[in-house]
Amino acid sequence: MAFNEPQDAAPRTPPADPEAAFEILSEGIGRRDLLRASAAIGLGAVAPAWMLSPGVEDAVAAATGDGPGPRVLQSGRGRRPGHYVPSTPGSVRWGFLPNRDSVPVRRVASGSLVTFDTVSHEGILEDQGRNPVHYFGTKGVPERDVLDDARAIAASEIAHDFVKNGPHIVTGPIHVNGATPGDVLRIDVVGLVPRAPYGVISNRHGKGALPGEFPQTPPPAPDASVQHPERYHNVSVFTPVRQIRGAPSAVLPAGRRHRIEFPIDPFMGITGVALDTSDLVNSIPPTVAGGNLDIRDLTVGSTLYLPVFVPGAKFFVGDPHYRQGDGEVALTALEAPLRGTFRLTVLKHGSKKIPGGRGQLDAPFGENADFWLPVGLNADLNEAMKQAVREGIAFLSGEFGMSRAVAYAYMSAATDYVVSQVVDITKGVHARIAKSDFKRR
Repeated sequence: MAFNEPQDAAPRTPPADPEAAFEILSEGIGRRDLLRASAAIGLGAVAPAWMLSPGVEDAVAAATGDGPGPRVLQSGRGRRPGHYVPSTPGSVRWGFLPNRDSVPVRRVASGSLVTFDTVSHEGILEDQGRNPVHYFGTKGVPERDVLDDARAIAASEIAHDFVKNGPHIVTGPIHVNGATPGDVLRIDVVGLVPRAPYGVISNRHGKGALPGEFPQTPPPAPDASVQHPERYHNVSVFTPVRQIRGAPSAVLPAGRRHRIEFPIDPFMGITGVALDTSDLVNSIPPTVAGGNLDIRDLTVGSTLYLPVFVPGAKFFVGDPHYRQGDGEVALTALEAPLRGTFRLTVLKHGSKKIPGGRGQLDAPFGENADFWLPVGLNADLNEAMKQAVREGIAFLSGEFGMSRAVAYAYMSAATDYVVSQVVDITKGVHARIAKSDFKRR
């Protein structure tokens, strides 16, 4: 499928009042906030939350019909609310997460907005040649539409072991003033703006939900290398994004008579704080400090709460996604670069604003406009499920004063448990506890 549509073909129609929408989103969470923001921006009640992102008009044309996908959003261009952190060879880690010894790239006050230009690892990795201009060029992408920051990172001297290290480009960390161990960092997702009209979905040998069955190609050759990426025999599916019936949508072939079209729904796969260790922390498995959680419910308008383990929390992001199915079975989601804006707020130990009335957290906890999202993480999927249930009971008991027996019964009758991913060594399960079920007497 050739990638040759002009990127500026669609007219740019600015939203009605992006400032009003931005202020609403950045200050609160909930269905009512999203509806108010949607109305302010002129998109109506059915607008996807990410279309309310500050600066979305820099990348996505407001249109009702068909046309080109998002514009290329190069680093440093367009709207960048709050503190701006680009992805450069000096501000990223490749395959590892920040730890207690990592030097912050920025220090901010609690309550600050921080905007990151994140880079996807897909198109950069060794089995794709570590040359995004060449790799995407073979898919019909002109050189001008390859991100400059992706090119700089790929061409840098950052050491990366394709076999041993994680694949992810991780940006940060950010030191949040006042954060100390035992506190909780509240991370409000204010904006997620696409940076390119394409992404990649990959399946690699020995990984995914069906290792040994997929990819249906020969195993990697002993001499596979960045100079001979084809010898890894991995499968990466280039995926264009087009504007279809007014919605930016990914497009895939589906045989001779059909094609697949599905709207994008961006979120950040990696959102975390540093663990209290000097050891290298691989970027693949999620932990109690967050990291590679891959929870697709954490899109614009959502909040993630993470326990703090080191002074300043040392917040970081990476692994941007345009869309992911729960489970992420092939290995990756639709991986593609995003500009993410987050509000970082310290909740001191004992604060009543920490979910569950416990004054502290021992594991990640999320919420969005519709659901509370207790999280379970474990290498054993059964144990991850048990942890998510226990976290749900603890939250309902502490937040509402429910008896633990009633909380257990309620979740059995009315709460869905979702496998967020099964491909990152540590499995993830989270509950979707519906906020609409809880009424004031």
